[in-house]
Amino acid sequence: MENKMEKRYGLGTACAMVIGTVIGSGVFIKGGKVLSLTKGNLLQGIAVVGIVGLICLICSLVFAELGSRYEKVSGVVDYAEVALGPKFAYGVGWFMFTIYTPALCAMLAFFSAMMFLQLFGIPAIDFATGSVNPTAIGVGTGFLMIGYGINILSPKLAGKLQVSMTVIKLIPLILMGIVGTIVGLANGSTASVLNFVNTEAYLADPCTGADFFKAIVGFAFAYEGWILATSMNSEIKDGKKNLPKALVIGAVVATVVYALYIFAMSIVGDVDTIIATWPFGEVLPRIAFSKIFGNVIGTVVYVFITISCLGVLNGLSMAHVRSLYALSARGMGPKPKFFGQLDEQTNFPIKAAVISMCVGGFWYAWTVMMWMGGPGLFPTVHTCEWLAWEPDEIGIIALYVMYIPMMIGLMIKAKDANLFTRFILPILGLACCVFFAYAIWNGYGPKQCIGFLIFFAVVEIIGFLLNKMKD
Repeated sequence: MENKMEKRYGLGTACAMVIGTVIGSGVFIKGGKVLSLTKGNLLQGIAVVGIVGLICLICSLVFAELGSRYEKVSGVVDYAEVALGPKFAYGVGWFMFTIYTPALCAMLAFFSAMMFLQLFGIPAIDFATGSVNPTAIGVGTGFLMIGYGINILSPKLAGKLQVSMTVIKLIPLILMGIVGTIVGLANGSTASVLNFVNTEAYLADPCTGADFFKAIVGFAFAYEGWILATSMNSEIKDGKKNLPKALVIGAVVATVVYALYIFAMSIVGDVDTIIATWPFGEVLPRIAFSKIFGNVIGTVVYVFITISCLGVLNGLSMAHVRSLYALSARGMGPKPKFFGQLDEQTNFPIKAAVISMCVGGFWYAWTVMMWMGGPGLFPTVHTCEWLAWEPDEIGIIALYVMYIPMMIGLMIKAKDANLFTRFILPILGLACCVFFAYAIWNGYGPKQCIGFLIFFAVVEIIGFLLNKMKD
């Protein structure tokens, strides 16, 4: 049997993968965080959405060009190999397998649990004591196992779920974006929020540069996931045409929907209420929806929001269960022949996928115990800046830094491309990546950044040592 993945997904699924992975819990969780960090300055909040959206769009255009040129096993790893060779490709692929994607999966599993428990009025975290509700940990664990389990046992079903969940998650966003904006403008709530920047309360404690950069880094999570669609490159029908289309369509749709949604949050009318949703902002959507549609319908819509979070988890799991296989298919990583085997019945790398699920479990434990503080177990670790970096956000920016050689590689090797495609677009992409790195250094400080880099270096060293373990 040929050890090659089946071409099972069309343009619709590819678009659903991009939109479904990008749009989800990020805007519901990070939207409140952005408005809190900008101290209630709605226009600055919209600016954050626009800046991150522009960065996402520019980088999507660069990778759309790369996707139209190279199609092997797993997009971003393919592009890394073209840029700097197999060693750099392995480093990128190992990072995505061990840190980037599983950390996002872990965070999404907990966020899904957080949203789900909000339906029953159960808080996931007690911010007064800094402890995590064990019930939330248990529910999140269940969601994580279901997300990986569906993708391992039935990849085609996972693809169909991604399409349906993408449609479901757009309902509350579009509904709030349109209805919330109209009602907010009509009843004066939006004007009240916009005018907050002229009040003594805001002038006494305005949004600082560090706050603004933190908001940008934080909202990067809301856009992230588009690059993971490239992990399905070898499974997309006519991938050289459909993958670029999906990347661009996804970036544009996400930016428009997000901007409308954040603006519509002004329907709350009370800036203090918005700021009080810090740090996750998971209660802000329920407050806003209930204000317009009433408690009953607001709760029903919140069910849609919970499903949208699970949709993102499904999309991330869909990418992660393929990441070790992408390395094994190149003869890289530990025991590549063993982990590169495809199951005869499903034509899917089940062995590699099970290991991915185990790595996701590690990051889930890290997220709830180390970063969030755990159920009263690790408060000291949580306050240590060298370890207190948020794994999803800092991992996202680290990947953007890794894009830099790929963009330089496009400028060097795309000799047949026009001036815009070969030079102007990649240079803009480089500027976006450098800006993100600057934003996280200034927003979160050197201790967290250096602490993560040390962790990153250790993981990469382990990866290159394991790369010598052959079958």
